[in-house]
Amino acid sequence: RFYKILCIWIYTSSQSETQHINIIQSPKERNQKEREKEKTKMRDSCKVSVILLLVLINGVFGDNPYRFFTWKITYGDIYPLGVKQQGILINGQFPGPHIDAITNDNIIISVFNYLKEPFLMSWNGVQQRKNSWQDGVIGTTCPIPPGKNFTYIIQVKDQIGSFFYFPSLAFHKAAGAFGAIRVWSRPRIPVPFPSPDGDFWLLAGDWYKTNHYVLRRLLEAGRNLPMPDGVLINGRGWGGNTFTVQPGKTYRFRISNVGVATSLNFRIQGHAMKLVEVEGSHTVQNIYTSLDVHLGQSYSVLVTANQAPQDYYIVISSRFTRRVLTTTAILHYSNSRRGVSGPVPNGPTLSIASSLYQARTIKRNLTASGPRPNPQGSYHYGLIKPGRTIILANSAPWINGKQRYAVNGASFVAPDTPLKLADYFKIPGVFNLGSIPTSPSGGSGGYLQSSVMAANFREYIEIVFQNWENSIQSWHISGYSFFVVGMDGGLWTQGSRAKYNLRDAVSRSTVQVYPRAWTAIYIALDNVGMWNIRSESWARQYLGQQFYLRVYTSSTSYRDEYPPPKNALMCGRARGRHTRPF
Repeated sequence: RFYKILCIWIYTSSQSETQHINIIQSPKERNQKEREKEKTKMRDSCKVSVILLLVLINGVFGDNPYRFFTWKITYGDIYPLGVKQQGILINGQFPGPHIDAITNDNIIISVFNYLKEPFLMSWNGVQQRKNSWQDGVIGTTCPIPPGKNFTYIIQVKDQIGSFFYFPSLAFHKAAGAFGAIRVWSRPRIPVPFPSPDGDFWLLAGDWYKTNHYVLRRLLEAGRNLPMPDGVLINGRGWGGNTFTVQPGKTYRFRISNVGVATSLNFRIQGHAMKLVEVEGSHTVQNIYTSLDVHLGQSYSVLVTANQAPQDYYIVISSRFTRRVLTTTAILHYSNSRRGVSGPVPNGPTLSIASSLYQARTIKRNLTASGPRPNPQGSYHYGLIKPGRTIILANSAPWINGKQRYAVNGASFVAPDTPLKLADYFKIPGVFNLGSIPTSPSGGSGGYLQSSVMAANFREYIEIVFQNWENSIQSWHISGYSFFVVGMDGGLWTQGSRAKYNLRDAVSRSTVQVYPRAWTAIYIALDNVGMWNIRSESWARQYLGQQFYLRVYTSSTSYRDEYPPPKNALMCGRARGRHTRPF
C-alpha cells in the first residue's frame, strides 16, 4: 500500500495542474480505453520513479548514515589539579563527549558558542576529503562569534582509527573542549585482530593551573610559558580514573596526547601492550612495555588482563623534561581485593636514542585491510619518485623585540580574512603564494607573514622536517596521512635517502622530529584545499610555527573539491559575499 500511495504521489506530482484534475477529479468523463492507457502510463512512470527514489535513498542514507550532535560551548569551573580554574566545557562536560562513527559516516555537529569570545573547533587527523572548509582552523574558517552557532558537516571518508577534536583558536586548547573520535571499520571489512572485550579512551596531556587567557597574554607579550604543572588523563589528575577489566579478557586502549607542550610516555604496570593502530593505519603488532606518544599523536594498543587479580598502575609521564611530570590511573581487575601496590613503574625520561629506536619499529601492516578491503600494502609508495623536495626548518627568532617561532624564517600571523575564503573569492592582498620559501635560507632571523606555499593537485612530494633546536618538535599536516620514511640525527642530505624505509613505513598525520635531527615523509597531494601544516607545541603554533599549503587544481568539478558550504560564515574582507545557492 505504501508503494501504491508513493506511486500516485510521484506520478501526480509530475503532471500539470490540469492533468492532475483530470486524473483525480474527472475519471467518469473518460472512456475505458483512456483510463487503461492512463493506468499503464502511471505504472511505467511509477516503476522508474520508485527505482530512482530508492537508489537515492540507499545511496545517500543507507551506505553513509548521518550522525547528529548539538554542542553548547560554555565556561565552567573545573578542578583537574585541585585548583579552581576556568575551563571550556561542551554540554557541561570536561573533556567533551566522544564521537563514534563508522567509515564514510556523515557527522553533523551544531556548535553553539556561549563564550564571550570567538571560537573554532578542529578535528585532528580527520582528512576532510575535498572539504578544507570544515577543517576548523583560522586559515580556512571564520570563527563562530559569541552568541552564534555554526554547523560542521564532516564525512570520515575512507578512514578508520583513533583521532580527537580540539579548539583551535585563542589558546583555548589549554582550557579544555577536546574529546575523542573513534572511527570503526565497516562490518564487512576485516580487522587484523579479534574484537576486543572492551574499548577505552585515554585523552592524556600536560596541564597548567593557570587560566588559558593568562597563558595567552604571556605569549602575546613575547614571553615563554613555564613548565606545565601536571598531567591529566581524561581531565583528571593522580588516580582519578579507573578502568575495570575481566580476568583473561583483552581490551583496546586508545591513547591521544591532547596536551600543549610535552611528549608523554604510557605504560601499564606488569602488562605488555600490543600496538595495533596509529592514527588510522593498522600496524605490525609489536609488543611494548611502554610507548612514547608525542604531541598530537594517537595510538591503539591491546592489553590482556592475564596477571594476578589485583589493581595495577596505569602511568603517564613526561618525556624529555628535567622535572618529570607523572600521573596515574587504575587498571582494576573485576575480582580484585587488593589495591595498587609497590612503587609507580619508572619510565624513560631524557633518552632520545630509545625513543628513536622505538619510532623506527612502528611499521605498517601490509596484509591488513584499511578502510577498504584491499590490503594496506597494495599502495607501493616507495616505488613512486617524488617530484620535488620541500625542506622545513623550525626556528625561534625574536621579531620586533618579542619571542616568535617560524618555519623557514616565516612566522605566521593570521590574516583578517581566512585564506581559503580569500582564495575562493579572489580577494587581493590577503596572501601571496611563495610568501614562505620551500627550503631554509640559513639565516637566524625571521619575518611576519600570512604564509602560504603553493602545490599542485596530484603532486607526489618529499618533505623533510629539519630541527636545529634542542627541543623535540611535533608536526601535523591537516587533510592528509603521509608515510614516515626516515628519521635520524644531524643534517639531512640526499645521501640520507639510502636509509629510507620504502616498504612498510607507517602512515599517519602527526610526526615527531628529535632535537638536532630530521624526519622525512612522502606525501601524495590528492586532496585539494588549503591545508594547515603546524607545530603541535601549542605555544609555538600560536606564535607562528605554522603555514598553509594550497593544493590547487584549475578544475571546478565537485569531484575534486566541494564548494563552500551554504552556511559558511563570512568575515573580514569576505563579509557580505554569498556562497552557492543550494
